[in-house]
Amino acid sequence: MASEPVACSQSVAAFIPEFEHLVVEVMKEWKVPGLAVAIVQDPEVAFVGTYGLRDIAAGLNVTTDTQFQIMSVSKSFAATGLALLVDERRMDWKKPVREYIPEFRLYDTVASDRVTVRDLLCHHSGLPRHDWIWLPGDLSPAQMLAALPYLEPSADIRSAFQYSNLGYLIASVVAERVSGRNWADFTRSLTDKLDMKVTFTVEELAAATDAAVPYGMMGDTCQRTKLWPISVPAAGGMSTSITSFANWLRFHLGQGAFEGQRLLSSGLIQELQKPRVHVGATGFAEYSDVHFGFGFRSHWYRGERVVWHGGGFTGTNALMMMLPDRGVGVAVLANNGMTPILAPHILANYVFDRVCGKEPVPCFGRFREQRRKFVTQYEAWLRAGKAAPTPATEPHRNLADYAGNYEHPGYGRMTITHAEGKLHWAFRGMSEPLAHRNSDTFELPEAPESPGGLMPSRLSLSFSTGEDGNIASVAVPLEPQVKDIVFTRVAAEHF
Repeated sequence: MASEPVACSQSVAAFIPEFEHLVVEVMKEWKVPGLAVAIVQDPEVAFVGTYGLRDIAAGLNVTTDTQFQIMSVSKSFAATGLALLVDERRMDWKKPVREYIPEFRLYDTVASDRVTVRDLLCHHSGLPRHDWIWLPGDLSPAQMLAALPYLEPSADIRSAFQYSNLGYLIASVVAERVSGRNWADFTRSLTDKLDMKVTFTVEELAAATDAAVPYGMMGDTCQRTKLWPISVPAAGGMSTSITSFANWLRFHLGQGAFEGQRLLSSGLIQELQKPRVHVGATGFAEYSDVHFGFGFRSHWYRGERVVWHGGGFTGTNALMMMLPDRGVGVAVLANNGMTPILAPHILANYVFDRVCGKEPVPCFGRFREQRRKFVTQYEAWLRAGKAAPTPATEPHRNLADYAGNYEHPGYGRMTITHAEGKLHWAFRGMSEPLAHRNSDTFELPEAPESPGGLMPSRLSLSFSTGEDGNIASVAVPLEPQVKDIVFTRVAAEHF
């Protein structure tokens, strides 16, 4: 779609009362405890608003300095940091990753040699998510790099968009090797110049005097959830306040300049935003298909070019959305996961419609319908599960025969123990009782408790025998885009 000449924009100040009313309606419908919003225009801070509670139990309000997890919006920082190295001619993102990380290996030897930094940044490596490598946050970057050769791809290199947090882990290691600094310190070299207060671990966030407590939804009930470690900070581990994030918007809308100082060339800002890989359609008539660039998504909305990234987890939702050609940007930070995850688009699209002098699209009603449909389906699923529990069946062998340690070279060790007539599952700091499903297949509980409800409900574990007829392995569907992950039994261990 060709870019049209940009008409004059309307002032943000003219519609703030109506905008704040919409914020309240969104928070009420989605049961969001606390939320903060920043709007930047031309590119100065036009509005900052804080609403609700950062901690319900303590009765603490959200302030302009409250630290929120920004999750995958962290990717915009990772990509921008690499752009700084390109600007300094210290790195070329068209070069293979192995030029910067000699020990880098993937499952596919051809991809190992050919994957470039740009492939990582636009999710084009052929590697699916394999999120249970970085979850539950117990592995170091070195351990995760060492796991990569054992993670099966689901597509050829550069053949399909496949969102990958591990890709941004690798990209952050490239930044470390080139800069000679750890990724947090390297990133702070930019955020300090932008007068941003940022953290990179949940330990830092928990120690902050003004931090948002995460709340998740169980159907239509909002409840406090666990602050779980994010071991890939470049992919989703950063936290910051709405005041600080407004400066991130100003920097990008200012084409790499901030407070009169040029920090990154405008050409490289444009390189970050350029659509490179097709992601897919949104289903909304006003949206074009979405594409991914370097750390940013992009689409067209009612004739306007939009550059953005969002992020969400069990108890947080963040959105950064910009109209670069108009110098307008919106940031939304919330301490509730929100379903659907795109719900904060309601607020950004309202701002964009009003700034462009257009009648606002009824996004609130659309996303509300999606949310309520999801809640209805979730509650029906729960009722169905209670009404028709898994039929009681007996395994083909003694429960003690399944007990043992099972290992996968990438995913690590899974332990099955037998006590008091039951099997128990443990995996990298998580543990759950197992119920028999059928034959040699067992399953986790309907609503697993660890970590923070992240494990799939009723995750299956299918045991297989070896040539001697004894249990030799267990297959678990931890990555839906590839075959079940097979953990092989460790020999000569008794339970």
